[in-house]
Amino acid sequence: MIDDLYSARVLALVADMPRAGRLAAPQGSAEKVAKLCGSRIIVDVTLDEQGRVADYAQDVKACALGQATAAVLGAHVLGTDLAELTLTRDALRAMLKANGPVPTGRFSELSVLEPVKDYPARHASTLLAFEAAVEAVQAASNVRDVTKTRTSSAGAA
Repeated sequence: MIDDLYSARVLALVADMPRAGRLAAPQGSAEKVAKLCGSRIIVDVTLDEQGRVADYAQDVKACALGQATAAVLGAHVLGTDLAELTLTRDALRAMLKANGPVPTGRFSELSVLEPVKDYPARHASTLLAFEAAVEAVQAASNVRDVTKTRTSSAGAA
């Protein structure tokens, strides 16, 4: 039923969007848009020396399902790395598209979105936040790698 999609738990997540806004000086940013519904999310990140998310902000203009996913992500993203974000994105995608298990660990609250699997038209907006976060962390990692290479080369001269 459509009521399962917009449960009290989903609506509670939507009402409390953590880390809303933009970062002043992100190392990486990404924007994702769901073509079917027009949902849009922009993610900014900075990484620590170990490549973990040190700061995070998200500008979310999405449906309730996209907002709920972004709320779970924003609440738990600090300290994650590219591998964990990618694994969670892939687990969320498998849950929605291949009847896979719900994501576990720090993002287990994504279980609230399990009913979305029965509504393929809602999958893209539900995945937006994690897709943008993975892309932003990849971009930030590339910036860090270039900066390390330049610093290492300069020190060798």
